[in-house]
This record gives sequence, structure tokens and C-alpha cells, in this order.
Amino acid sequence: MIIDTTEVQTINSFSSSESVKEVYGLISLFVPILPLILGIIIGVLVIVWLEREISAAIQQRIGPEYAGPLGILQAIADGTKLLFKEDLFPSRGNIRLFSVGPSLAVISILLSYLVMPFGYRLVLADLSIGVFLWIAISSIAPIGLLMSGYGSNNKYSFSGGLRAAAQSISYEIPLTLCVLSISLLSNSLSTVDIVEAQSKYGFGGWNLWRQPIGFIVFIISSLAECERLPFDLPEAEEELVAGYQTEYSGIKYGLFYLASYLNLLISSLFVTVLYLGGWNLFIPYIFIPELFVKKKMVAVFGMTIGIFITLVKAYLFLFISIATRWTLPRMRMDQLLNLGWKFLLPIALGNLLLTTSFQLVSL
Repeated sequence: MIIDTTEVQTINSFSSSESVKEVYGLISLFVPILPLILGIIIGVLVIVWLEREISAAIQQRIGPEYAGPLGILQAIADGTKLLFKEDLFPSRGNIRLFSVGPSLAVISILLSYLVMPFGYRLVLADLSIGVFLWIAISSIAPIGLLMSGYGSNNKYSFSGGLRAAAQSISYEIPLTLCVLSISLLSNSLSTVDIVEAQSKYGFGGWNLWRQPIGFIVFIISSLAECERLPFDLPEAEEELVAGYQTEYSGIKYGLFYLASYLNLLISSLFVTVLYLGGWNLFIPYIFIPELFVKKKMVAVFGMTIGIFITLVKAYLFLFISIATRWTLPRMRMDQLLNLGWKFLLPIALGNLLLTTSFQLVSL
């Protein structure tokens, strides 16, 4: 049997070119994700620094000042310290659940950023069910907290995990009803379509003015989903030591710390997208990138302005949540559940029925 060497060379070159194409495909898949992850990390560091500075100003004390200029590197110093600390495990706990819980909480929140538009055509996945995907994925995070509490074999931790699950179920339903009202007004569940529907009338077209009740319910439910004061019952220090985080140390404890701020940031961005017009200015019929479509450099500048506007609106909401933490006292567990089931749920349901009625009348 005679083998043609040219055919063998052709087959080898074809297989090598296919492997190169696969490598390039993987690289092109991860290239858009890396800037997003870098931006998220920087955003979390800024939030931590802002919270420390704002809390110091409210309490009339000096905040972080030694780690870097104005103490801006304090969060990096804390993360580095947690990274090199010993990772302890409970002797009689479920090690698998104990280890998977923090990772599940962080990954589920990170996946929510896939549908977040930071500017005009600046979104990783513009899905037709974008906002519902966020709600569905973010509901996985309390499962990780419950796994952590159960796997710790600690009564305080297990109580914190149960509180996190109960709180998430109580406030996810009003949150979903508010999102449904917004989708009825915009005739879409896509985050990009919701922003573009608000851009037609400028400042007056924001859903904040068309859905004021839904806006208030959404803010309260978002704070409860983020487990921020006055809704931080799952990790109440005076009652549960640290809740589901009690038995954790090192990098796993840092993952819980990271997850809480990631959740706060994505909630603020969704408030911006759903109610505050996203990346649009106050002027009607103007998209920043459409002003400068002729020159690429100016188009990039317009996209940068769009990202800047989105982040400014998001950080304004972050200021409200940070100031609320140091202003209001913690609620009791029965008050928390009563607020969710007896007040916010009927109000959100009535708001949805009113929105549906107005939409049917306007047809």
C-alpha cells in the first residue's frame, strides 16, 4: 500500500489550521468578558471605599487614610490579607456544601452582568428575556447561602441560611411584579429595549415618573435582596454572630464579602436601566453614539460618555443604600416578612393591574 506524502501533509495542515481556529475562537470568546470582569472588580473596590468614607462622614470619624491616597487601596489590602489567611473547615460539617456555597453565590451574581447594558450596543448578551434571566440567576445565590449554613454544622449558620432563603422568597415576588410592569410599558423584556423605550421623551420619559410606586417597591425589594440594613437579618451580628459566615475564614469569607457588593452593584445598575433611562441623557431623541457616527474616535468618546452616565446614575442609588445602612435600625424577622408579604406584595400586584389596565385602554 502506497501512501501519498502530499495527502498526509494536507491532512496535517488542515487539522492544525482547525486547531488554530478553535484557539482563536476561544480567545475571541473571552476577550469581551475580561474588560467586563476588570470593570466589575474596579467598581466593587470603589463601592467599598465609598461606603467607608460615607459611613465615616455620617459617624463623624476618620475613615481609611493610610492604604494609598485617601485610603483607596484599603479594600485591596483587606482582600490580600484574606487571601493569605488559613482556610479552616468545620470538623463535623459537610465539607462539600461548605466549599461550594460561597462559589455558587458569587458565580450566580456574576452571570447577571451578562445582560447588563453599559452603553449603546455595549452588552454581552442582548437577550429577549434579559430582566427575567437576571431574576432567575440571582435567585440561585440564596441557595448557596443555605448550603453554606447547613454545611457549617452550626446553629447560628443554619439560622442565617434559613433567614436568607425566607427573605429572598419574600422579596423576589414584589421585585418580579415591578419588572413585569416595566416590561408591559416597554413591550419587551430586553434590557436594551427598555432603555431605548425611555429615550424617546428624554427626562420625562423615564419609568421613574410613569411607575413611581413600582420604583419605591423595587428599591425596597432590592435592598432586601442585597441583605443590606435594615434587612440584614441573615447575618445579624447581635443575634447570629455572623450568620451563615460564622464558620468561614480566608478566601471563602472574602467571597461572601465580594458577593454582597457584587449584588449591590448589579441591583443599582438595574435600577438605572429600568427606571432612570440607562445610558441616555436628559435630552429627548438623542443617543450619544448617534451624535457622532462619522468619526470612529468621536464614536468611542460617545460610548465612553454613555458608560459614564450609566455609572453616575448607579452610584447615586448606591449612595442612597449606603446612607440607609447607617440611618435606619435593623428590623425584626416578623417585621421583615410582614413588610414583604402583607404590604409590598399587594402594592406591587395592584401596580401591575393598574399598568395592565392603562395599557389595554391605550390600545
